[in-house]
Amino acid sequence: MPNQHRFDALDARIVRALDVEPGASVLALARELGVARNTVHARLSRLEQEGMLAPVSRRLDAASLGYPLTAFVALSLSQNAADEAYARLGEIAQVVEVHSTTGDADLLVRLVAKDTSDLHRVTRALLDLPGVTRTSTTVSLSEVVPYRLTRILDDMVEDARRPERS
Repeated sequence: MPNQHRFDALDARIVRALDVEPGASVLALARELGVARNTVHARLSRLEQEGMLAPVSRRLDAASLGYPLTAFVALSLSQNAADEAYARLGEIAQVVEVHSTTGDADLLVRLVAKDTSDLHRVTRALLDLPGVTRTSTTVSLSEVVPYRLTRILDDMVEDARRPERS
């Protein structure tokens, strides 16, 4: 469902403040940002209702949960069984993200594993899924730039502060 409201500079400031202090209360955020508590509460409620805020579990580091190995698996699918493969991928706990892609593969799966033996077990499970015809696995050696939107949020705030040009 498309967002009904435009994400604006105040929303960006609220989310950035939560990045700095994830456990901040609505009152603390309001004080920090210099806006009314009800405004912060309403904005956060709207962002949650519209699905713009990801679950808190996305902040966790898989390594801290005992899954230090990250791999990306490209899956090629038989198109007549794709829907079942999609559903079954969601049942595998180590599968943390799946993207439908263009190119040589149909899906790009990000997964986490305890070690290489665990990775082998999970990739074999992927290959056994209905409709999966081929896999190609790439192990991540290190995360060079972690997933982030902070620079975009900062740009939104800065853009809102600039005077409009006629």
